[in-house]
Amino acid sequence: MVIDWKLEIGNWKLMRSIHKTVLLKETVEALNLKPGMIVVDATLGGGGHSLEVLKKIGPKGKLIAFDCDQDAIDRFEKRNEVGKAAMSGESIKLFHDNYAALKDRLTSIDIKSVDAILADLGISSDQLADKERGISFQGDAPLDMRMDLSSGMTAADVVNTYDEQQLLRILKEFGDEQYAHSIVKNIIEARAEKLFTRTSELVELIDRSVPGSYKRKKIHPATKTFQALRIEVNQELETLASFLSQAVEMLRPGGRLAVITFHSGEDALVKYALRENARGCICPPEFPVCRCQKTALINLVTRKPIVPSDGEVAGNPRARSAKLRVVEKN
Repeated sequence: MVIDWKLEIGNWKLMRSIHKTVLLKETVEALNLKPGMIVVDATLGGGGHSLEVLKKIGPKGKLIAFDCDQDAIDRFEKRNEVGKAAMSGESIKLFHDNYAALKDRLTSIDIKSVDAILADLGISSDQLADKERGISFQGDAPLDMRMDLSSGMTAADVVNTYDEQQLLRILKEFGDEQYAHSIVKNIIEARAEKLFTRTSELVELIDRSVPGSYKRKKIHPATKTFQALRIEVNQELETLASFLSQAVEMLRPGGRLAVITFHSGEDALVKYALRENARGCICPPEFPVCRCQKTALINLVTRKPIVPSDGEVAGNPRARSAKLRVVEKN
């Protein structure tokens, strides 16, 4: 028998996910799900959270999931669990779109409010392993980093066209890279001779831009630069801010929002946005009565974030920086 290995590998890519879902039990429990609820998974990824949601909301519930990565949607549709769910009556709607389109997409299917929303902001293992994306600094791949491979600028575009100040801002703000000046200086000099096209080229440049002591640390010296470029390419913080505002608006009273972050920049944004929405009157203390008329839109269910157990981190080291924050709509 002759096997078409390209076809087999392609089918495996569509049907199998190597991603380990982070804080699965904690997130699903925090959403306080019940049969018949309408739930949004704003970041489908490997589908682990969505599959658990389907079990909780039952055949009369509705799951609406978003992902910029068409491969993630294809894999989820092909999974046996999803096929069984569809056959048993659960209603599933998948959108190949950024979660910043939350309100528009829900409106397009005549949904004005939902019972629960979750967002896992981590990069899936499937995307890290996809050599066409160039998100990982391991190995060699096109310098791309887009979540949606069908549109938008690439990491190569950023590295090859941004000026010195723009590159410094990205590496400092999004990567907290202490050797940003050295790395950017060498990028500017190197691209004058040859434009960057591969991840290995950038990794090699970073390696010679930092001191030996930096290379001996636990994290790879390219980690922060790659993270910063990925955030810029996908406009992650801008879309996150837009999503959070829409998520609070689209929740029904008593509905819950759960957000899992993985680095300090996005966690700070989530923490600030949720706390602002949980604030009531902002009048000066000397005012005898409230004049601002501001009321709290949400309550903070978690004053401090929930973090993975030692056991989860041991089984999945990528979970070590995860933080789960949960709020409830008033």
